[in-house]
Amino acid sequence: MKFTFLGTGTSQGIPVIGCSCPVCRSSDPRDKRFRTAGLLEAENTNIVFDAGPDFRMQMLQWGPSRLDGIFITHEHNDHIAGLDDIRPYNFMQKQPLKVFAMSRVAEALKRKFDYVFESNPYPGCPSIELIEITPGNAVTVGNLVVEPLEVLHGKTPILGYKIAGFVYLTDVKHIPDETVSAITGVEALVISALRHKPHHSHLTLREALKWIINLTPKKAWLTHLSHEMGKYKDIASTLPQNVMLAYDGLSIGS
Repeated sequence: MKFTFLGTGTSQGIPVIGCSCPVCRSSDPRDKRFRTAGLLEAENTNIVFDAGPDFRMQMLQWGPSRLDGIFITHEHNDHIAGLDDIRPYNFMQKQPLKVFAMSRVAEALKRKFDYVFESNPYPGCPSIELIEITPGNAVTVGNLVVEPLEVLHGKTPILGYKIAGFVYLTDVKHIPDETVSAITGVEALVISALRHKPHHSHLTLREALKWIINLTPKKAWLTHLSHEMGKYKDIASTLPQNVMLAYDGLSIGS
């Protein structure tokens, strides 16, 4: 099983439009960040976590020729705006693409992409099989068993995902006890860390590191990073031995 970071940036991406800070002006490719998303590949099954505004470019650079499903964490634009670009997969696979989301998010998708869900959609528009999921109730896609997990984005419940010993959490501010029990001691944890200063709905670097200590994963990777975090080379060297700063295109596993 291999996981690729398709994007590791926040809703603005990095560089940020109009910003001249050292991170946005950096020539290090590890400081160029698409909106946060990930690709999990296992034998003949490929799934993606979120499809934000950069979905097309992410698929062109790192995407597979076949996609079996998209698991949405929540309905914010930086996680769903690219769903229209699934059309090439529809055309190649000649079937709707499965999109998994919690009930509230599914309703938001129906509003935002109303033309997709009309009773008689126009020819050539995206074809989606929308499947509602709930925390703790695993679903199977190909040879992958995916368990949705509840986490809180500020006060809003959203989904993270667990597949075997791999856990993907983004836009996190708090992890409920049930989810803590489900993910403690996993092999690999991906968790968000926005910046150093406190934020009302995202973990800071310090908060994320505290969660990693409590959850005791063997290895952890930090994602959903803003330009306020600092340059990759400056931050990566300060982290504990089992914690890595993720960057776009990084693959883990095999």
